[in-house]
Amino acid sequence: MRVLIVDDEPAARAKLRRLLAAEIDVAELLEAPDAPAALAAVRGLAVPPDLALLDIEMPGGNGVQLAAALRGMGVRCIVFSTAHAEHALQAYELAALDYLLKPYTAERLAAALARVRELLARPLEPVGEWWVAGERLRLAEVQWISAADNYVELHLPPRSLLERATLADALARPGWAARFLRVHRSHAVNPAHVQRIERLGGGEAQLTLSCGATLRVSRGFRPVLDAWERGGPA
Repeated sequence: MRVLIVDDEPAARAKLRRLLAAEIDVAELLEAPDAPAALAAVRGLAVPPDLALLDIEMPGGNGVQLAAALRGMGVRCIVFSTAHAEHALQAYELAALDYLLKPYTAERLAAALARVRELLARPLEPVGEWWVAGERLRLAEVQWISAADNYVELHLPPRSLLERATLADALARPGWAARFLRVHRSHAVNPAHVQRIERLGGGEAQLTLSCGATLRVSRGFRPVLDAWERGGPA
């Protein structure tokens, strides 16, 4: 697997390097001290990392926001490694596989890596088509998806369909994360259908889609939109 470590503390990065060196399936290891450097590193890769191990509090951007941006850039697995427990709920909403509280043991990291391997072992689904509610749809036709209690609503104007899954679970599926950008706590957009981007006050934005619908981009997910505008999805 290809692994990206993002932490502003050199000692924390060194610990992860040492522990990961014992894992025979870690083929490539990248490091960054902050969010801007991490985004720049991933944009320069032909293939995104399989796993990102992220700190939360660091200069240049919150790790939770960075996770959202990396998901939009095709990173399949996110694991947080932090001393801050208060961000755990946000992390799992972004479909993080695990949340390591510092100081953690080698055994605790090994348990997180086992979850990563389990996800990576699942075959990638075709990006162009998938099944929902017994109906075959083209993923490219879905303009946005939104949370609806324990379901997600898939919008293919003028119709929409319900799929039983949380928004975080849906975006963790292979193929979905590569197609949709989560730009709000309640919805994710297919950037192929974005026709206009309007900057609003307070760090928010509004998207106009090809069907005419508008979606709000919340301040917390603005880095996702910015990353896509700079480099675009893979």
